[in-house]
Amino acid sequence: MCAQLSKGFVSTLLVNVRKAFPQMRSVTVSTMGKTKCKIQKLSPTLYGTALHSTTSDKPLTVCVEGNIASGKTTFLEHFKKYSNVEVYEEPVKKWRNVEGHNVLAKMYEDPNRWSLTLQTYIQLTMLDRHVQVPEDRQVKLMERSIHSARYCFVENLYKSGKMTDMEYVVLIEWFHWIRQHHDLNVDLIVYLQTRPETVYERIRKRCRQEETTIPIEYLCSLHDLHEDWLVERSKFPTDCPVLVIDANLETEEMIKIYEEKSPEILFQQPEPLQLESALGS
Repeated sequence: MCAQLSKGFVSTLLVNVRKAFPQMRSVTVSTMGKTKCKIQKLSPTLYGTALHSTTSDKPLTVCVEGNIASGKTTFLEHFKKYSNVEVYEEPVKKWRNVEGHNVLAKMYEDPNRWSLTLQTYIQLTMLDRHVQVPEDRQVKLMERSIHSARYCFVENLYKSGKMTDMEYVVLIEWFHWIRQHHDLNVDLIVYLQTRPETVYERIRKRCRQEETTIPIEYLCSLHDLHEDWLVERSKFPTDCPVLVIDANLETEEMIKIYEEKSPEILFQQPEPLQLESALGS
């Protein structure tokens, strides 16, 4: 069974690598800088200044980040109604079906065995999201990014002993190579900041198959890594502004906040696609 899975996964991986790494010019990504922030501020707070060219034809890239069950789906659904926004959801369906194998589920069942396999595939599929360019849209809105995969999820697996030193180094080398050869720049990160207890309760209520075994300690660790990366900026860098939103509230309240903050999130371009959806009719 393991031999069949490895062979099938490698076959799929090679095909996807050829698609994701076509012959194209290299793009060197600038080194990320640091900005100090305060974790105590839970109200919608923008840290940093957006740096982008208004004359560029390339869409602005916005990534929504946060813990598991932090409300990213609600966020994306809200902004799908804007005519100038193209939404790119996390490619979870691909992780659940690699030639018939659910690699995401296998990682939760046996993280020591399958963490490297899953994270290698996540890195590839998230790269594919980053290099896609939407047509006739001013804003590209991504659910998570290759950066959070590296700075939060890979780091968490390594710190918790679920990934060996060798496996960790291999993934980091891949990540550095990707950054040197592909444009992974982001114009804004929206961080949906939640308490681990809040997302743990949401996970229990939504009952997704792969998430039934997630302990609250895992969510606490992911929370701390998101805070280190996006609020404290104490370990990993980010060279774009970060909009921190308290996402512990109920869905109705969150939608009101998203509507209020849409000019900042969409860089002053809030044009609804369907007026009836915006009016709630």
